[in-house]
Amino acid sequence: MPVGDSSQSPAHAEKPSTKAVSAIRNWWNTHQLDKLDANDSNTEEDKEELARRRQLSLNLSQTLRTRQLLIGFEGGRPTLSLRAPLNLVNFPSASQPRWPIECEVISDVIHHIEWDPPEPEPFYQPTGRERTPMPAGKERGKVVYCIDHATTHPYFTCSRVGGSRGPIKSATCHDINRTEFTLEFESRFESGNLQKAVQVGVYEYELTLRTDLYTRKHTQWFYFRVRNMTAGVTYRFTIVNLMKSSSLYSLGMRPLLYSERAAVEKGIGWQRTGSNIRYYRNCNQNTKDNNSDTIVLYSLTWTLQFPYDSDTCYLAHCYPYTYSHLQRYLKRISSNPAVASYCKLRVLCHSLAGNAVYVLTITSRGLGRVEDRFKKAVVVTARVHPGETNGSWMMEGLLDFLLGDSEDAQLLRDFFVFKVVPMLNPDGVVVGNYRCSLAARDLNRNYKTLLRDSFPSVWHTQNMVERLMAEKDVVLYCDFHGHNRKNNVFMYGCNNRGDSSLKLHERVFPFMMSKNTSNKFSFKSCKFRVQKSKEGTGRIAMWRLGIRNSYTMEASFGGSTLGDRRGTHFITRDLKSLGFYFCDTLLDYCDPDPAKTTYCLTELAALLRKEARERLGKDLGTDCNFSMSDLETSTSGSNSSDSDGLPVHLLNQPHTVHPEQSSVKKKKKRLRTHKERNRLRPDRVKSNSQPKESNLPHETTVKESVPERPVGRHRRKWQV
Repeated sequence: MPVGDSSQSPAHAEKPSTKAVSAIRNWWNTHQLDKLDANDSNTEEDKEELARRRQLSLNLSQTLRTRQLLIGFEGGRPTLSLRAPLNLVNFPSASQPRWPIECEVISDVIHHIEWDPPEPEPFYQPTGRERTPMPAGKERGKVVYCIDHATTHPYFTCSRVGGSRGPIKSATCHDINRTEFTLEFESRFESGNLQKAVQVGVYEYELTLRTDLYTRKHTQWFYFRVRNMTAGVTYRFTIVNLMKSSSLYSLGMRPLLYSERAAVEKGIGWQRTGSNIRYYRNCNQNTKDNNSDTIVLYSLTWTLQFPYDSDTCYLAHCYPYTYSHLQRYLKRISSNPAVASYCKLRVLCHSLAGNAVYVLTITSRGLGRVEDRFKKAVVVTARVHPGETNGSWMMEGLLDFLLGDSEDAQLLRDFFVFKVVPMLNPDGVVVGNYRCSLAARDLNRNYKTLLRDSFPSVWHTQNMVERLMAEKDVVLYCDFHGHNRKNNVFMYGCNNRGDSSLKLHERVFPFMMSKNTSNKFSFKSCKFRVQKSKEGTGRIAMWRLGIRNSYTMEASFGGSTLGDRRGTHFITRDLKSLGFYFCDTLLDYCDPDPAKTTYCLTELAALLRKEARERLGKDLGTDCNFSMSDLETSTSGSNSSDSDGLPVHLLNQPHTVHPEQSSVKKKKKRLRTHKERNRLRPDRVKSNSQPKESNLPHETTVKESVPERPVGRHRRKWQV
């Protein structure tokens, strides 16, 4: 619709508006006359009515000289709406993610087939004789691979497709003779992470991971390529700069290996590998940013044999899921006309580097506005931490189910509006970070930020949810994560202390989830504490907005210790199935029959009393003021307190005072009182004395009376 120029007089500015109103009024009168004639004669066919409506719409568009108006009919009454922007999401023929301009990127196209092993892959069983090699360094070894730290600037400045402009330098030392069978390393591709490799023995290598860009922290994710190997020879790899004091590698987790020759000849993809696995503290130390504090470093060592000579292989911490992989997936589903009828794909915002952050709106179309207005909403996000690739595999499983043609999927689309952000941190995913964005900060500690330009994805996600809540009842929010210290799948939620009528309600959804997938999901590992240090997380930020069921769902990098899957690794099929079970549980939770919820609340109350009796040595009876979160330890994820605060580019400008800088206060350490220490000490002793992995005794017994729902068919009655 034309808009008058502000420099014109008011009389001239009113003409387009008057013309538009007049045109719409004439169009409405014409429609009413045609409708009256049709009702009187009652002989018009449906096709003629549709043709008349199209002609009326065309006449109105020509009169107003615009194609932005869409004219629909609801109950015989015309409705006007604006046309959605065309080509808002445009996928290039070849994926072209944007990189920081100082990053060197090779031109090789990396592609892996999807494959699941026929049998679950078991954990490694330690023998007690594993070696613990101490770092030798380049003084006693030979550097065979080394790349620049990609930080010629202390903070992110600009980006371009393909990274740096200059020619790609060789990262392999020139004096290496290929006849020596020295391995060739490479990690300068999407999501790759390896900074240096030092040969310290004939078949032994020390590896150094790159920290998150513009930081000196967060080394956990690795993903690199190896060539020029010899089959049947035992190689040893030792990563020497890990920063976590504990790891699932100490509990039997094994690294992943991908062989291109095995993929071509046998159709075999990623599989677990490694023997003599040991995770331990080494003698090296590192310093944090901008201060002299030292942090202890840890090593991960393992041995393996490559299956073929002169093959091209890849090693990774978890199944890679790149930004290009997501773009290919979204391009495939958006090109399906049937899916496009109930799935709208848009760009939520752009990241610091200019990569698109996508959002999908999934709901059935064609219903009247009244019915659509009363639909409840569900918000699901993933990959705020780029190294937690298992979150993306769970997200793909959820989307596969929601966009499928099963009765359950149709039922969910009919009654809910799903807002899905599949990758919140595309920049971190592209460059191979483990936790941070290019602002050198953990996005999942900055949901309360006012700095939209520094943290665009979480700012726009929060804004989207606020606008959604003004229109609909948001019944659930969930952010998909990966966990590096605990096995199984579990959730972190928020305890609703204020309203006694909602007591334990926040635990119902995770409790139902444990019923639907009892051999993967551990309710015992779920926590519901609201900690002050986690106020900036999406889980607590959405809970503060008023979403009572606000969770993060954590999938282990390792595997399961439950049921028939005890002692086995998760594979991509397992991770995708969790997306299905999430939808399956949502149907159970929102079932109009309250029997399921009532049953779970009764079971949870009994569980609370039992736990309190074991921990406190007394019977609570009917005490409703006691909260089970009082017994829980903290939500022991990664500590990102040193990644809070302003983005690095603002901290490196001493002469610039930002308006929000004065509101950011440095956290002060507080000494605990004698009473607090006494209260916490028994909990620590008991938690240390308990076995690390023990399933709830009631989980198996209750499951017997709650049969699992078959895939693709909605269970109409849940036996309780």
